[in-house]
Amino acid sequence: MSHHLSAYKVADPMHLRQALGRFATGVTVVTTRSPSGKLEGLTANSFSSVSLDPPLVLWSLQKRAPSLESFKNSGAFAVNVLGAHQHDYCKHFATPAPDKFQNIPYEIGYGGCPILEDCIARFECSTHSVVEGGDHLIFIGRVENVVYSDGEPLIFSAGSFCVPTRFQKPDNANDIQTAGQNATMQRECCS
Repeated sequence: MSHHLSAYKVADPMHLRQALGRFATGVTVVTTRSPSGKLEGLTANSFSSVSLDPPLVLWSLQKRAPSLESFKNSGAFAVNVLGAHQHDYCKHFATPAPDKFQNIPYEIGYGGCPILEDCIARFECSTHSVVEGGDHLIFIGRVENVVYSDGEPLIFSAGSFCVPTRFQKPDNANDIQTAGQNATMQRECCS
């Protein structure tokens, strides 16, 4: 299979965004409780593991985000990893609203952070550090509690929500290339 690559100057933010979109990510809702008690939540796909010992994860938030001060001052956050059955949450938590948790089932977890029900994984974190990164702040959290279950993850790739298609195990080594090509051609998008 041959691919045509287009080259663009990195200074063009649209082309950089398009190229970054080729890296498929999971979809999360990151939540916290402000020092005044306000519940905050937003959609993020910048989540990543950092370290197993100590257990650290990270995510990033735009400096102009309305919830920035709440996340900076709360001391804790929860990363709720969405399953494919929760794709409506992605838009819900990406849309500004006075109370994003109205009509959303949740419980209160570590540090008073809201945790969404029925996610396929959840990382409840104390804020370990906050690092500047261009127009974003990078939040590094120490994982205090973790919960996970089986389920299809919600994936975001090239501007679409998707679910994974599993590779079939080839019968022999000659079928490995064919199996890989067939699997990459299959993609089911949620919307």
